Amino acid sequence: MATSSVFRPGLFNQKVAIVTGGGTGIGKAISEELLELGCNVVISSRKADRLEAAAQQMTQKIPPSSPASVTPLPCNIRNEDEVKALVSSVLKKYGRIDFLVNNGGGQFTSPTEHMSLKGWKAVVDTNLNGTFNCCKEVYSAWMKEHGGVIINIIADMWKGFPGMAHTGAARAGVDNLTKSLAIEWATSGVRVNAVAPGTIFSKTAMENYKDLGPHLFRRSVPSTPAKRPGVPEEVSSAVCFLLSPAASYISGATLKVDAGQSLYHSMWEIPDHSAWPEAPEGENLDALKELLNPQSKL
Repeated sequence: MATSSVFRPGLFNQKVAIVTGGGTGIGKAISEELLELGCNVVISSRKADRLEAAAQQMTQKIPPSSPASVTPLPCNIRNEDEVKALVSSVLKKYGRIDFLVNNGGGQFTSPTEHMSLKGWKAVVDTNLNGTFNCCKEVYSAWMKEHGGVIINIIADMWKGFPGMAHTGAARAGVDNLTKSLAIEWATSGVRVNAVAPGTIFSKTAMENYKDLGPHLFRRSVPSTPAKRPGVPEEVSSAVCFLLSPAASYISGATLKVDAGQSLYHSMWEIPDHSAWPEAPEGENLDALKELLNPQSKL
């Protein structure tokens, strides 16, 4: 595997990580960097064929001298029994789980008024409930007695998430879940943090949004201080930092990997309109009207 990580080789030798959604996009970049650092990585998602292909590709890049290995295990994180089976399989194979990276999720673009309850539930069930399922099972089965690190991948939803309200609500829930678990599980030596990527470009992400994908990524450029989207490798390094001993005193935090995008303006454009209720009558409203619509002196 070509050396690209800024972290020292062997940093995660003998460690074991589960990365949900680990076969594509951000999850794949995280898995590849963990492998590069010597970690045994279990990648998981619903699509077994894509998972197998990703695992084969990753395996070919691992140097013969490396102790790292990658194992694909299909799992629907919405299903509690499948999550239990995943965790049980990992413990049976490796005997430990040091890291859990909850990257699995999904969403689609839609104005809320056109969003069906079925669509809403599917996204919330995956992004919020799926993360809960994985956290709870890994903690109960291993980390409660042995400690560990959990990283939850969320999103830039700090100013709301117009056009994808379902995932905004779910990711905000995960942000709060992260804080709650960091306190509840501190006595087990479990650190729980979140990473909130801004607009991150990957081929699979663009394909997921079909014909709208190129438009969405191009449109994001003016609303990003960096004037470009990020790439998955810029998220994976942040995740590896939070997993590493360098972050030993960090828990309950959310690290924004967005080039300041969350501090800048939104991609959602509100057209000019006159639907808002008028302000209360008085001298301030009169002065405001004059400011906005000055009377001609001619």
